[in-house]
Amino acid sequence: MSRHFASPTEPWFRIGRLEVSTVVLACLIAVASGIAWVVAPGLASALYFNSQLVAAGEVWRIVTWPLANDLWVVITALVLWYFGSDIERLVGRTRMAWLLVGTWAVLTAASTVVELLPALRGAALAGLGPIELAVLLLWIAEYPNRPFFFGIPAWIFGAIILGLQVVTMLAGQRYGSLLSLLLGFAFVAILGRRFGLLGAYEWVPGRPAAPPSRAPRVSRATARQESRNRSDREQLDALLDQINEKGIQSLTSGQKRELMRLRERLRRG
Repeated sequence: MSRHFASPTEPWFRIGRLEVSTVVLACLIAVASGIAWVVAPGLASALYFNSQLVAAGEVWRIVTWPLANDLWVVITALVLWYFGSDIERLVGRTRMAWLLVGTWAVLTAASTVVELLPALRGAALAGLGPIELAVLLLWIAEYPNRPFFFGIPAWIFGAIILGLQVVTMLAGQRYGSLLSLLLGFAFVAILGRRFGLLGAYEWVPGRPAAPPSRAPRVSRATARQESRNRSDREQLDALLDQINEKGIQSLTSGQKRELMRLRERLRRG
């Protein structure tokens, strides 16, 4: 599988050497929910989304369903991190955060709309899986010809994944879940285009946003050198001001040596 590296994005913060971007933060929260399931196995049943339960007063399920995970969420989080990080490099950390929030929102709305149809009730949402699948399909749509396993183009792999989802739901007569899934993914495509993805698909509704402008990333070594140069210039300016005011004879021997060192260092740097 060939990994695409786009322009880097700055993390929100760091935990040691771990750079916590939007996708990494989402994965960490999801994995934490899977660990919580180990301690409290009944937790997931209290978090998943079902519009009838929400109507009965359990409104927290609207927000908590992505946290209804078990320990298998570790694999799901790895997939989200691998492909989501590529998308975050394209759109930036802020847009990626809104993309994930928007994906949650449209999937929730699609499930709620389907639940309004009595013949199609039974649609529910639970865990990181639907969001991870939406992000994966966005990545595949963005890079349809990127080689996947055994050199298979990404679009074929995406068609297989989506086809398996459809066949499985049809076999289980989960028509409500199927309609909710397809409706939700259609809105995710519109959302992705709005955030600067899927620019090659003119038939997808919505006007693509311009890619975010990024300042060039400065390495730590370069940043340290620039900081030292600023400090050297400030010290040199102070010594030159002293010379202008009191004459060069006012400098001590140590200040004269420092003056020569600063001039030489700034000339080289």
